[in-house]
Amino acid sequence: MRRVIPITEQYQHFVADLQGGFWGEVHGQVRRLCHEAIERESIRLREAYLHCHRYERTSTRRDQRNGFYYCDFQTRFGCLRLKIARSRKRSFLPSVIQLFQRRSEDVTLLVREAFLRGISTRQVGRVIASLELGPLSAQTVSRLSRSLDSMVAAFHQCQLADEWAYLFLDGVSLRVRRPAGSKRVQMLVAYGVRRDGSRQLLAFLRSQGESQAAWEGLLEDLYRRGLVGENLQLIVTDGCPGLAAAIQTVYPRVLHQRCWVHKMRNILEHVRRRDFAAVKNSAQAIYLASDRAAAIRAFRTFQAHWRDAYPALVRKLEQDLPDLLSFFHMPQHLWRKLRTTNVIERCFVEVRRRTRPMVCFVNELSVERIIYAIFHRFNEQWKTAPSAFLHKQLDVTPDGFPLPFSHFVLCLWPCSFAHLVRQTLCRLFHFWTPFPSFS
Repeated sequence: MRRVIPITEQYQHFVADLQGGFWGEVHGQVRRLCHEAIERESIRLREAYLHCHRYERTSTRRDQRNGFYYCDFQTRFGCLRLKIARSRKRSFLPSVIQLFQRRSEDVTLLVREAFLRGISTRQVGRVIASLELGPLSAQTVSRLSRSLDSMVAAFHQCQLADEWAYLFLDGVSLRVRRPAGSKRVQMLVAYGVRRDGSRQLLAFLRSQGESQAAWEGLLEDLYRRGLVGENLQLIVTDGCPGLAAAIQTVYPRVLHQRCWVHKMRNILEHVRRRDFAAVKNSAQAIYLASDRAAAIRAFRTFQAHWRDAYPALVRKLEQDLPDLLSFFHMPQHLWRKLRTTNVIERCFVEVRRRTRPMVCFVNELSVERIIYAIFHRFNEQWKTAPSAFLHKQLDVTPDGFPLPFSHFVLCLWPCSFAHLVRQTLCRLFHFWTPFPSFS
C-alpha cells in the first residue's frame, strides 16, 4: 500500500529544494556581479584619473600605473577578495567603499543587531563566519557597538511632552567590572503611560544605589526635560524609602502608589509557615476590595485577626496603608495595572535575559549601551503595536495584541501554487532591499 504523503511535507520539501537551488544560484550570481562591478569601477576611476589608456603616450598623463593590491570586503553576499587599481601616488577605491572600510554597512548593522539581540561578542563572530561573511573577532564586535554612544547621549537629552498620566519607577541591578573587582550598580528606570494607554520608557540613570539623592537626580532630569507633572495623576514605586522621599521633593502634589507585589513579599517573609496561607488571603482581601472603604474594612479585619501574632507586621502595614490604597482614586478598569510595578518588571526580565551571557560588564558605558538598546527596541515596538495597558477586551494574544479574524482565515486557507508564487515574489523583493536600520 502506498504511503500517503501530507501536502505539508511535500510543500516543505519543495520549499527546501527551491531555497537550495534557485536562491543559491541567485546568491552566487549576485556575488559574482558585485565582485566584477567593484573591480571594473576601480579600473575606470584610474583611467579617468590618468587621462590615457594603457601603453598610450600623451602629454596629459598625470601619473603612472602601479598594478593592483588586494583587500577583503565583507558584504551580505560573503567576503569578497577585491583587486583594487592603484597608481604611483594613490589608490582608487570605488565610492561604495570608504577608506579603511572592511565591511559594508549592511554587515555592520547585522553585527550590531545580533549583538543587541542577546548574542555574546564571541558568538556574534561565529554566527557571521557561519554565514560566510568572513571572520569577525569579539573586539571588532565591541568596537562596532560603540557607535551607540551618540544615540545614548541623544536619548538622555531629548525633550519630553508633559502629557504623561502615570509614572512607574523601579531599579535593576547589574554587575560591572572594576579594578578592585566586580561590583553591582543600579540602573534607575522611569516608565510612563499616557491617558490613551500608549507607553514609553522615558529615562534611565546609573547610580551606586537607590538612595534619595540618586532618585532625585532621575526625577529632576525628567522635570528638566519637560515632565513638569501638570497631568501626572499617579506615581507607582516598589516601596523604596529613598524613592518615596524623592517624590515628595520633586512631585509633591502627585499621588504615590506602593507596589502590592513587593508589599506582599515583605509581609509573607515574616510569617510562620503554618499561617502563610491565612495571612496571604487576608492581605489579598485588602487590595481586591470593591472600593477604598471596603479595603479599609478588610484591613481592620486583618488587624484584629493578626495583631497579637504579628504586631510589628500589622503596625508597618497600617503605616503604609495610605500609599497602598492610592490606586482606588483612579478608574476602576486600571486598578489591576496601577497597584503593582509589573509593567516595568517585564522590561527588566528582558534586561536580565540580554545581560546573562555577558556575566559582567567591562565598563559602565557598555551598561548604558545595552540598556538603551533594549529600551529603544521596546519604545519602537510600542509605537506600532496596540497598547495593552488600557485593553479591556478578551480577544487578545498572550502578548496583548489583538487577534484579528484574518489570522484564522490564514490558518485555515490551504496552500496553493498562487500562494507559493506570492511568497516567492515577496522574498525576491526582500532579497534586493537592504538590511533594516537599527531600531
